[in-house]
Amino acid sequence: MKKNLNNKIALIVAVLVVCIWGIFGASSGFSGKDLMEGLTKRIHYGLDLKGGAHLILQVKVEEAVNAETNNTAARIQQDLKKANLTYSQVYVPDAAKPQVIRVEGTATASSSAVQSLLDSKYSNEYNLDSVSGNAWTLTMKPMVMAALEKKTVQQAIEALEDRVNALGVSEPVIQEYGLGANQVLVELPGVENESDIEKIIQGTNRLEIHAVVGGPYKDEQEAAASLGGAIPAEDELKSFTGVMATGSDQQSVYVLQRLSIVAGNDFRSADPGVDANTGRKEVNFTLTNEAGDRFYEYTSKNVNHSMAVVMNDQVKEVANIENAIRDTGRITGSFSQDEVMALSKLLSTGALPASLSQLEKRFVGASLGADSIRQGVRAAIVGVVVVMVFMLIYYKGSGINADLALFLNLLILLGIMGLSSALSGGTNALTLTLPGIAGVILTIGMGVDSNVLIFERIREEVRAGKAPAAAVDQGFAHAWVTIVDTHVTTIVSAAFLFVFGTGPVKGFAVTLTIGLLANLFTAVFVSRVIFDAHLNKLKPGEPLSI
Repeated sequence: MKKNLNNKIALIVAVLVVCIWGIFGASSGFSGKDLMEGLTKRIHYGLDLKGGAHLILQVKVEEAVNAETNNTAARIQQDLKKANLTYSQVYVPDAAKPQVIRVEGTATASSSAVQSLLDSKYSNEYNLDSVSGNAWTLTMKPMVMAALEKKTVQQAIEALEDRVNALGVSEPVIQEYGLGANQVLVELPGVENESDIEKIIQGTNRLEIHAVVGGPYKDEQEAAASLGGAIPAEDELKSFTGVMATGSDQQSVYVLQRLSIVAGNDFRSADPGVDANTGRKEVNFTLTNEAGDRFYEYTSKNVNHSMAVVMNDQVKEVANIENAIRDTGRITGSFSQDEVMALSKLLSTGALPASLSQLEKRFVGASLGADSIRQGVRAAIVGVVVVMVFMLIYYKGSGINADLALFLNLLILLGIMGLSSALSGGTNALTLTLPGIAGVILTIGMGVDSNVLIFERIREEVRAGKAPAAAVDQGFAHAWVTIVDTHVTTIVSAAFLFVFGTGPVKGFAVTLTIGLLANLFTAVFVSRVIFDAHLNKLKPGEPLSI
């Protein structure tokens, strides 16, 4: 009985057309040059094939701990003032131990009130110790400090991902590096400009807005003298090296409140611009809802007071608050065009929670990648040809079936990689790495293995005296379970490689998984359709060539 295969053949043809489009796209022509150009646009190469940058970065988590304790010290000062409890200073005494805060100069008579206040508000995060009747230390708990360090590394990875994606780098690898504490692995395929890498990845470009206590002053001595001889612990000095409103570019200093009003993570978006009146470069920003409410509360209460825009620990501009500002505004100051572009991009993608230092930096040259491509493709072609010849010799006419299924398997694998590029715009496309080419070759072996299982089972049924159609039915029915079992177990192994492996290993896992899924389709469905089409043409009593 002949089978109607029209729908199945139409499905195979549709898959074939989609995959060819995925590989080559809407090519402008059909010459070898045009097809190769379309192929190189759709199939993205990894770092080991395309060349690029390989970095291992150290996250300076102690800076995040220091920022947290400084903010806590500022909150303690505010809490003591609200409770009318006197103190001389609240500060972080040792930069080498940023987890320790010291409170000094409290009144002996109010010792119990101070302890009660600190216990009630800060005991969850800090261990409180009394040094004397009027001095206290708060030490960040080890578990809290470890959680903060882990969070800092994760935030650094997220910020780096946003920045690198903004560069349009295809398939970057940015992940925690397991061989060192608080380290991040960064791989950027196709990126060779070292200055751009350092500008985007290393620069924290931390931007904050602080209340101005006083200034400008000529130097630190003048600033201290204006405040009675010493800078209060809740305030800090920041230098200003831009051009003043008077036109002078002489360096000066300002006294600012240590606790910022808004900081880098409070910015939702930022865009570069130019002041229509002065022609000065500016950044138009939008704050998050929470930060906008906080900014409005501050600015509405401090009209005609000054606030300073601080970037990278330097005052870039001091502005007078003319009216209340909520969630949108602009920063105009002594910025260069490069600074405005970098600042707007980094504010949009998020400020790094701590600075980074390079522990290792390597650049893989494109020539090395090209040689890897040639060798890998050569190995794949030789493997495919040898396997196809073997199948033709050993399985005779049925070997053609296996070879067609194998060819379609490779076509589907490359087509899915090309489709991922087309559908994602190239930013999150699947990437072909050298281990990925090894995955392709292994897929060839798995595909042949599936066909061998099916064909050998069909041979057994033929030797048992069954008709060709019955032998094919039984062969596929009995081999199906074994094929699914081997493929599922291999896919599970590939999943572990993807989860725990680095970039190239993930490339191997991805191509292997796609190849195995494609093989389930080609070895079982496509191969069966080809057999059924051949059986429809067999004359009664004619043997099956296998």
